[in-house]
Amino acid sequence: MSGREVHPLIEGGKGVAISTGLSAGAWAAAGGIGTFSGVNADSYDRNGKIIPLDYQGRHRQTRHEELVAYAIQGGVAQARIAHETAGGEGRIHVNVLWEMGGAERVLHGVLTGAKGLVHGVTCGAGMPYRIAQIAAGYGVYYYPIISSTRAFSALWKRAYHKFSDWLGGVVYEDPWLAGGHNGLSNSENPEQPQDPYPRVAELRRSMREMGLGNTPIVMAGGVWYLRDWEDWLDNEELGPIAFQFGTRPLLTQESPISDGWKARLVELCKGDISLNKFSPTGFYSSAVHNDFLRELEQRTERQIAYSQDAVGDLSARLEVGPRGRVIFTTADDKRRAEGWIAEGHTDGLRTPDSTMIFVSPGLAREIHDDQANCMGCLSSCRFSNWSHNESGSTGRKADPRSYCIQKTLQDIAHGANVENELMFAGHNAYKFRDDPFYSNGFVPTVRQLVDRIRTGD
Repeated sequence: MSGREVHPLIEGGKGVAISTGLSAGAWAAAGGIGTFSGVNADSYDRNGKIIPLDYQGRHRQTRHEELVAYAIQGGVAQARIAHETAGGEGRIHVNVLWEMGGAERVLHGVLTGAKGLVHGVTCGAGMPYRIAQIAAGYGVYYYPIISSTRAFSALWKRAYHKFSDWLGGVVYEDPWLAGGHNGLSNSENPEQPQDPYPRVAELRRSMREMGLGNTPIVMAGGVWYLRDWEDWLDNEELGPIAFQFGTRPLLTQESPISDGWKARLVELCKGDISLNKFSPTGFYSSAVHNDFLRELEQRTERQIAYSQDAVGDLSARLEVGPRGRVIFTTADDKRRAEGWIAEGHTDGLRTPDSTMIFVSPGLAREIHDDQANCMGCLSSCRFSNWSHNESGSTGRKADPRSYCIQKTLQDIAHGANVENELMFAGHNAYKFRDDPFYSNGFVPTVRQLVDRIRTGD
């Protein structure tokens, strides 16, 4: 893969400052494919200390330009660390999200600044049509992350068939079990997971029709023990298969996450990972069900339909906020809202769906501040209404039921309390608790983890 024979074991890329050059380089040094995140990666000063992200711009577009510059600088720094750590072994990939703000510019900047140090690009969260052309232009392999045959077929027909020589593999990411953002379609039930085998077999049949019978498929999401996938190995129906591990590398000595985060991982029980749709991207995502997600759930529960004028059932008059702003709602919703107000949730925030949520004054200020401080980390954000277009706006009202994803991921990556931040994890993270490999508080090196995985465990 990516021009070299490697173990079919790939480290999954994990967002802001979590998959670093150190962990990626160590994974490659162990003979696999290491992946560092190209999403607002950390960079360092001369003393090796992380350079804090300090945005100076007064306007979103100005801060967005700062963010792109930070991301390129950090991505190049992590590529160099990965290259040095790998010592010429394995392969190094960079992971980017197509829906991140300035994705193409960041990728061009990283591949230019780290020329020859990166061997592959993995990319998901959206439909990355242009990733093939970009990667091929630098002589780098590309690995689209998809969750259905339909998605890959669309990518192939529109763009990838023109750059087939640089298609290193297709990453099938299970939309029910993977951590982070998930590729569930509108026709799929988030409460009814499907067996990945027939979905991957269908993908292989389609790929064979495209002449891609020998192009590896990378199984991602829900992979813990290789012994659980024994029937996938040397399977003629599936063809060449590799496996991606996103969650297990979190608990290694090279992993940069905090000790508090690592301690929380080994406490998780089955069902502690929540598939939710609070993300400002609009995608489903999987994260630990902690106080951060519970607050978002409660925020959404304190919600009523309203109107500026008395219309039909929306005829009950309600005064909201310190200025006594008048809205109209149903009689039942008025009673509910009065109860929330009595509990201290006195501020009403409007949503794009003609509803209003009720929050405390402190939370209202935090939401408004986070929206005002937006730096355009996504191509389109429902929380702040930023969009990477000429107007700089989605054209819709900012949605207070969501959150600033850049803020919370930066905070948790750099030591904030894991209960109060978004804590992405795959649905098998509960296995840390019972896996004997981690007994007595053992935290392996990346090499020890890769060696363990190769045994089947």
